[in-house]
Amino acid sequence: MRRGSVEAVRRIDPRLLAIAGAAFISVSAILFRLSGVSSGTAALFRCALALPVLAPLALWERRRAGPRRRAAVDVAAGLLLGADLVLWGASIERVGAGIATVLVNVQVVVVPLLAFAVSGERPSRRFAFAVPVMLAGVALAGGLAGHGTGSDPVAGIAFGTAAGAAYAGYLFLTRVAGRGQRHRAQPVLLSTCGAGAMAVALGAPWQGVDLTPGWAALGWLAALSMTGQVCGWMLIGAALPRLRAEEGGTLLLLQPVLAVAFGAAVLGERPGIVQIAGCALVLAAVRLAGRPRAERSEGERSEGERAPSPPGTVHRRDDSAAGTAARPRVGSRT
Repeated sequence: MRRGSVEAVRRIDPRLLAIAGAAFISVSAILFRLSGVSSGTAALFRCALALPVLAPLALWERRRAGPRRRAAVDVAAGLLLGADLVLWGASIERVGAGIATVLVNVQVVVVPLLAFAVSGERPSRRFAFAVPVMLAGVALAGGLAGHGTGSDPVAGIAFGTAAGAAYAGYLFLTRVAGRGQRHRAQPVLLSTCGAGAMAVALGAPWQGVDLTPGWAALGWLAALSMTGQVCGWMLIGAALPRLRAEEGGTLLLLQPVLAVAFGAAVLGERPGIVQIAGCALVLAAVRLAGRPRAERSEGERSEGERAPSPPGTVHRRDDSAAGTAARPRVGSRT
């Protein structure tokens, strides 16, 4: 890929990149189910099978853009991602997919709070109002209504909450480490190594890791690796540093909605009325929270943003307005 192609990719709207990444990751649950393996086994092979693809890309990127400066942060993010993958699978087994889906998506709240605590990035009021609607929609879309509480609800909620916190930490570190960087493959490669190591350390003694799952399972796991680990996280890693924390987390809530759509298309699952209503709630809340934070009317726009005047038009200068604009307002940020 030449420099011009790289620059063209960087000019793509980051919201589109985030939505595309969410679409790739939303297929992960389907491929995991089709593989028929444990969450620890899936997490390990998801990472291991991605390395032969990520390593050449990272090597080419290193030659073009130089070594990665924030490698330790990428590895730390990967450790959190590996914990998320194993804990979320354990949560599904104990509390059901609906509640587990809601718990892992507490990232929509945790990531903006981390951004506010670390960098002072204050969430908007519109986002605060949209969060309960988003979580309610995720609960309905994930099938919470009509499902039991699972075999061990207390442990399931604990595992799901821990998975959501780990997922939020991964997204936050990915966003921080990607600022001002031109690397895309190297951070995903490093975080994938960290996630695989955590999957073995956490999943092997707890759930066991099957190193010979069979050719059919390996095929589904390879598809999971290419979609969820390579394509999905490279797209999301390119988008998050260019988005506000609240906007990035909100767009990633499209994952359960897209999972319902792909489940209907691939597995023949027919979502019920409640699930469809939940998807509609999520889409409406994402649309509300994802709108530009400062939508200004035509009268509030600066003179340079207004449409150009016809040729020959004489512009009069309003000295009083100019003087007022020249004086900084108290409390304004520059």
